[in-house]
Amino acid sequence: MANLNKLGLNERQQVFLVVAFYMVTALVMVSVNKWALNTLSLPWLLLWCQMAIAVLLLKITDYAGFLKMPIIQKDVAKALIPLISINVLGLGVNTLCLVYVDTSFYQIARGLVLPFTVIFAYTLLGQASSKLVLGACFIVFCGFYTGVTSELNVSQLGIFFGVVSSITTSLHAIVIKKSLGAVNNSSIDLVYYNNALSLLATTPIFFLSGEYSEVMLRLNEEGFAAFHSFLFAAFVTGIFGFLINLAGFLQISKTSPTTHMVSGAVRGVLQTLLGYYAFNDIITSGRLIGIVLILGGGALYTYAKDQEMKANTKPTYIPMTQQDADDDDGDRNKVGRA
Repeated sequence: MANLNKLGLNERQQVFLVVAFYMVTALVMVSVNKWALNTLSLPWLLLWCQMAIAVLLLKITDYAGFLKMPIIQKDVAKALIPLISINVLGLGVNTLCLVYVDTSFYQIARGLVLPFTVIFAYTLLGQASSKLVLGACFIVFCGFYTGVTSELNVSQLGIFFGVVSSITTSLHAIVIKKSLGAVNNSSIDLVYYNNALSLLATTPIFFLSGEYSEVMLRLNEEGFAAFHSFLFAAFVTGIFGFLINLAGFLQISKTSPTTHMVSGAVRGVLQTLLGYYAFNDIITSGRLIGIVLILGGGALYTYAKDQEMKANTKPTYIPMTQQDADDDDGDRNKVGRA
């Protein structure tokens, strides 16, 4: 992957570019996913196609000499099992959430990312939170509760998948930071391993979910024409799935899990507007209040973390590998800001 430093950009400009890249690709990804699922409700097939196309594109860039893909090694693959597990689960519940809720409510259904981020930062990284941060989490929870309870016809299953998605999103940023150490801090290597191994993990799920039987039934009854729109959407989302992998890993490696979460919140606002204009979603007063509270809590959290960073002269780091976490000497290889 091209080094952003070669573009002549300073650190702030690099962070802005990476975050903007992530937000644009994520917005397109959600929109086209919703379109594909409205065409045919085959979430696991959609995910499988996305990852297959992403792996194919990575291989093409390797053959063309633009990027160098790693040879998958057993010990590295074993070290990445937590990342692959969270990635497959996260992609699955994200897509299933979109199946059961509309685009604008998707922001509320996944609104507990911040509280779970704070919880995991404490339980997994030992990072205690200030009262202001806890207050921000409470505001976000109020937004989630208001948005969920104000909807009469919302799918409870969609809300469940949204909550699980919040958990996996919170864990994903932390696990990416730690997983980079297993691939010598190479974002592109991690992208390739993540897609290739996730593709393998998703294949049996596609068959076990019953979607394979549904695909065969449709092929027998309607022929290949029934899948034209779906496959086109899957192809588009596969390309943007490839891009969002690069964008997500770049953002985590260049910034922090906190920035990843905040940019996700901003993306949620744009996503809500997109759902309103592109999919004719209904924005109720309860839904609007819920979104405002969730974003307000996120803004308060960002302010609180900014004040903490200004107050602390010594930066806090997230260890990239278990060896770093366990090493008690003063010369540990710490390579990621929390």
